[in-house]
Amino acid sequence: MCPGMTRVDLLPPDLGEIEALAHRARADLPQRFAAPAADVAIRVEDFAPDEMLDALEIDDPLGLTGIYDGIPLTEKSSMDQPMGPDTIWLFRRAILDEWADRGDVSLGDLVAHVYVHELAHHLGWSDADIARIDEWWT
Repeated sequence: MCPGMTRVDLLPPDLGEIEALAHRARADLPQRFAAPAADVAIRVEDFAPDEMLDALEIDDPLGLTGIYDGIPLTEKSSMDQPMGPDTIWLFRRAILDEWADRGDVSLGDLVAHVYVHELAHHLGWSDADIARIDEWWT
């Protein structure tokens, strides 16, 4: 262990720390997206629930870093009866696995990338819209 480091310095970020990074990404969005983004809940879990993975036909839980669960704004109508809040799910272990595999991006940037990608599904953004906010899409 490096001098001055404790065991706590070597532990991976917990669910709350990943959620804080997602909230920071939301706070960094351009002002015109702040209100619609604030209406979408952020939920962080270690892994996607089995029923979600099954519905998406994903066998490896490390293969899903995030997902938007809701009705996109471009498809909502006044007749929709919400079953719950629109939610962006982030999956900590899959994000950490991708982060470790990549080795070329900060964890905060990766969480922001996953968050913006999922928010794009809520807002009905085109690739050009996403590129204005998330440099990975350029």
